[in-house]
Amino acid sequence: MLVFVDESGDTGLKLGKGSSKYFIVSLVVFEDDDEALACDQRIELLKRELGYRSDFEFHFRTNSMNVRQQFFTAVSPYGFFYFGIAIKKSGLYGPGFAYKESFYKYACGLVFENAKPHLNKAIVVFDKSGSEGFRSQLQRYLKLRGNKEEDHCLIKKVKMEKSHTNNLVQLADMVCGAIARNMNDSKKDKNMYRDMIKHREIYVQIWPK
Repeated sequence: MLVFVDESGDTGLKLGKGSSKYFIVSLVVFEDDDEALACDQRIELLKRELGYRSDFEFHFRTNSMNVRQQFFTAVSPYGFFYFGIAIKKSGLYGPGFAYKESFYKYACGLVFENAKPHLNKAIVVFDKSGSEGFRSQLQRYLKLRGNKEEDHCLIKKVKMEKSHTNNLVQLADMVCGAIARNMNDSKKDKNMYRDMIKHREIYVQIWPK
């Protein structure tokens, strides 16, 4: 089992002054390694179809609407599923959320708690190029809490890889971007991408309600 993790947004609480409204974490899960390889190869082929070099990186924030649509069309037949957590900052209270470490730790805890019933000997891969604070808190969370189940091993291994070298980390980025776009009422395409992969969605939690 392979799990790919990415994040979108920031931990800042200065809403209306540059901070994002949401902090979002996505988990993309492949139960079958062969299916993950097939999806990886399809993403690589898509780069060639679009005329990009093999080191091109699919990144939701910088890709065009057309590239996003073609990406989700290409990957949607493959056997992955995903979870997400969208932390709505306007609903937060308590001094702990003012600290990045506490914020990240809480986000990691929520999304992995939701995914726990589906995890079994998972190899978890997350973006080495992402935010250092999120990486460190995610690693800490997974080491301290990831395997606290008596009957089976939830997480077998944790590793970091740079997103430009891993197509499936890029998939996690694109899924996270689709969730984030869906939360933005000012965008005309807010529903487009998430609708394209809705059949792969297990649970996206908005917290707090």
